Amino acid sequence: MKIDLNCDVGEGVENEHLLMPFISSCSIACGGHFGNEKTIYQTLESALHYNVKVGAHPSFPDKENFGRQLLEISDANLKQSLQQQLDLFLNVLTNFKVKLHHIKPHGALYNAIAKDEKLATLFLDALKFHLQNCFLYVPFDSVIASLAIENGIKIRYEVFADRNYNDDYSLVSRKLIDALLTDKKSVLNHVLNIAKKGKVKTLKGKDLPIQADTFCVHGDTDNAIEIVKYLAKELPKCGIEIE
Repeated sequence: MKIDLNCDVGEGVENEHLLMPFISSCSIACGGHFGNEKTIYQTLESALHYNVKVGAHPSFPDKENFGRQLLEISDANLKQSLQQQLDLFLNVLTNFKVKLHHIKPHGALYNAIAKDEKLATLFLDALKFHLQNCFLYVPFDSVIASLAIENGIKIRYEVFADRNYNDDYSLVSRKLIDALLTDKKSVLNHVLNIAKKGKVKTLKGKDLPIQADTFCVHGDTDNAIEIVKYLAKELPKCGIEIE
């Protein structure tokens, strides 16, 4: 069995060079919640040095809250911001001989378009040109996944290796103490349950069927490096290669 292990990077933690050797794809902040031309360039350099597939990580234009709160913004302004973020990323990408592998929305935007059809439609409309030739990372059993499939967009179902889930497939709020999984063995068991059994155990102990093409460890999790190193070491012992 082969899985993709991804990290959200270029977000100011400056640990990319330590994460990249152990992952297979990454999503790079492109100016919405964090990032500028310099940070994108530096992160792309690191990713390509380790042959890691690269994706854009657009967000609500909200650096103050790191894109992790719903933002009151007009449809026109959000659409314009998303397009500007992708344009910035792709302009930097032209310096490298590599194609955009995927687009993955960030934070509150990611969670919102999982449920909000109007916002999900706006997101796809804003980036439909770019999505013709790359994957869109989406949550399983989400509105955005269904709309993307209907529109012929290639998707990859993403699950979070370092986050707990609710019974409706949503992520446990970061405001709650049990939102994050930080114990490396717990993360491994979480990943194995999903990859081998096709089940995700929710915070309330319910086993939900789930499909996963890519697993995410947040680059800004305090012990993210420890987690990805451990997964890279232990998953092959369980018959799972990171690729």
